[in-house]
Amino acid sequence: MQRIAQFMKISRAQFERDWEFDSPCPYDELLLPRRGTSGSAGYDFFSPLDFALAPGEFIKIPTGIRARIDPGWVLTLYPRSGQGFKYRLQMYNTVGVIDSDYFGADNEGHIHIKIVNANEEGKRLSVRRGEAFAQGIFLPFGITVDDDVSEKRTGGFGSTDRG
Repeated sequence: MQRIAQFMKISRAQFERDWEFDSPCPYDELLLPRRGTSGSAGYDFFSPLDFALAPGEFIKIPTGIRARIDPGWVLTLYPRSGQGFKYRLQMYNTVGVIDSDYFGADNEGHIHIKIVNANEEGKRLSVRRGEAFAQGIFLPFGITVDDDVSEKRTGGFGSTDRG
């Protein structure tokens, strides 16, 4: 198995800036993503807070996590399969894409995950602090033979399409 990335916490100061909830900031209790079994492709992301979502509700969760990723690889984010199946839990933007240069962004590469309870059966989703709610999968990618991009990232979300 090729080792191409490393998860780590962002700084306490950045996490406190990004924490938008009334509950105390749980920086010391943050868990790094990890695989559940040796055959798992996905790294589970753990919630830093208790939350519940009724159908149609969404939440943006600051994970406190960043990922150093080798060039040529990308981290893609999805809801955990079981929660997607039981509750139709979805990524708000359909799939999260964490590029390798996001690690050096102004926000330290802080990974936020925005999810929505899209079920139509009236099921309320509850997640406890420390419970896995999303998963990340590293994938290789290629570029075209005539690619000549030389711009460098500075910002976070949506920064690469600002002109």
